[in-house]
Amino acid sequence: MSATIISGNLIASKFREELKQRVKLLSETWMQPGLAVILVGDNPASCVYVRNKAKTCDELGIHSEVFNLPGDTSQKALLRQIQDLNANPEIHGILVQLPLPDHIRIDEVIAAIATEKDVDGFHPCNVGALATGHALFHPCTPLGVMKMLSEHAIPLQGQHAVVVGRSNIVGKPMALMLLEKGATVTICTSRTRDLASHTLSADIVVMATGKSNLLTADMIKPGATVIDVGINRLPDGRLCGDVEFTGVKEKAGYITPVPGGVGPMTIVMLMNNTIEAAERAKAAAQAVAGCGSMQ
Repeated sequence: MSATIISGNLIASKFREELKQRVKLLSETWMQPGLAVILVGDNPASCVYVRNKAKTCDELGIHSEVFNLPGDTSQKALLRQIQDLNANPEIHGILVQLPLPDHIRIDEVIAAIATEKDVDGFHPCNVGALATGHALFHPCTPLGVMKMLSEHAIPLQGQHAVVVGRSNIVGKPMALMLLEKGATVTICTSRTRDLASHTLSADIVVMATGKSNLLTADMIKPGATVIDVGINRLPDGRLCGDVEFTGVKEKAGYITPVPGGVGPMTIVMLMNNTIEAAERAKAAAQAVAGCGSMQ
């Protein structure tokens, strides 16, 4: 029996409708949520991602601004742009598109974003809060994965989850979020010796390595849930994930496809975080106004 396909496209479509209503309410009672995206250079993949984010903002009614900076933009100029956006009350979320040019110190750039506008969830303060279970924002891709698991009522408490990948964007926060839900978590990498010895015992496998077809059917137990975060381009131009989809789907219980799996959820979760940032800003403004009226 083939696995149940977890369609990111279908789940994202459902969430979009909910997000539209939240944007509508904010726009009618306060102000339109705003997202600023900074793109440094002309990396082709980054340009596509930024266009897709701007398009989604437009569809949901979110105000978006894209700042296309030259590839030779200095660290100082980039930080100045971030400071301007931090001070802009009409911008509730700031995203710096990665990767950045080699001469830019990424950690310094991420740390410059105001924590209340860090809708990517990469600021050191948000990362630290995630480890204690109190993150202001959850990183978008792992958050999207958690929503997909929830939509299919896949149990997490007491389950063994293996996360293959240790990036700050997906692997590490994914492990922390699964741990927070009561899963027993093992973190592996593409270089883990005898990777199959870990994945064969897993109830849930999350692949996030960028290594095409790394996980094969003989590496999972029957009925396992397999989440493929990877996206790779084959020599013939086709896209594939980190999972050998054709074989694994005949053995897994649930599986995400590539494309059409985790990818659509990542952008929707970015929109969710932006709207949350605006909702918090509204609550803060109303609290200040309430204090003023009591004086």
